[in-house]
Amino acid sequence: MTKKYNFNFISKFKFANITSLLFVLLSLILIVLKGLNFGIDFKGGTLIELRVESNNIKISDIRSSFSGMYLGDLNVKEFGKKGDYLVKFEKKEFDNKINLKIIKDNVKKNLGTDVNFRRVENVGPKVSAELLNSGLLAISLALSAMLFYIWVRFEWQFSLGSIAAIFHDVLITIGIFSLLSLEINLSIVAAVLTIVGYSMNDTVVIYDRIRENLSKYSSSSIDDISNTSINETLSRTIITSVTTLLALISIFILGGEILKGFSFAMIIGVIIGTYSSIFVASPILKYLNVSFKSISKEGEKN
Repeated sequence: MTKKYNFNFISKFKFANITSLLFVLLSLILIVLKGLNFGIDFKGGTLIELRVESNNIKISDIRSSFSGMYLGDLNVKEFGKKGDYLVKFEKKEFDNKINLKIIKDNVKKNLGTDVNFRRVENVGPKVSAELLNSGLLAISLALSAMLFYIWVRFEWQFSLGSIAAIFHDVLITIGIFSLLSLEINLSIVAAVLTIVGYSMNDTVVIYDRIRENLSKYSSSSIDDISNTSINETLSRTIITSVTTLLALISIFILGGEILKGFSFAMIIGVIIGTYSSIFVASPILKYLNVSFKSISKEGEKN
């Protein structure tokens, strides 16, 4: 067996699997106990992006300027450059033409400076519930489609390994968002779906090489074949991951506040997806006793 690299990945499988299991359990605990910070896309409400002209205004001044207008639970944070703020409140339905003018006039009066409402988004409770259900449905259908694809292309052991890796990546990514109380909105759902595709692509490359080497070196153990296959595809994995990360880091730094959540989720997903294709998907084949004989028998049945 010839290969460019000769790293002993299989010696790290046990430690990596225990670490992965702990992170998945911690992510589940965070999601269940702490919950997720849903944005107005899924929770409903109103979002206002505003800019104040004065440099002496603090975030506490913005918050107090909106209080007293009975808008429900209020959340204010800095957004982008100095003087830009993002205001979210619970009130979901009102007359945009009348009430927005009243809100703007009150804020302007309370702050004593000119205020520019740069963006206003209003999502009602019915629409937000539909968006949440659609997002969950999209993720479920993507996972099901991936499962079916791997089942058709490979044997069932490979399918279980790839799905385990995908669940690992998605759960840990969402767990990190829960830990940091980062907002979950439609762009994050798009990021999760992209992570699913990226992780699957990375896993399929390694699985393709493993199946090829199972036929080529039928007398070798699955440990040796997995280690050889990972080393043979390692340069491709590194190049793909690094180039993708360079683009995502550029978007995170230069793309503005609106793209930060999406790019951050993608950065986490690419790193974890690269890790899981080596240390989650591959070891499962060992635990399921995959060999040239087992996949040959499976092929005969089909």
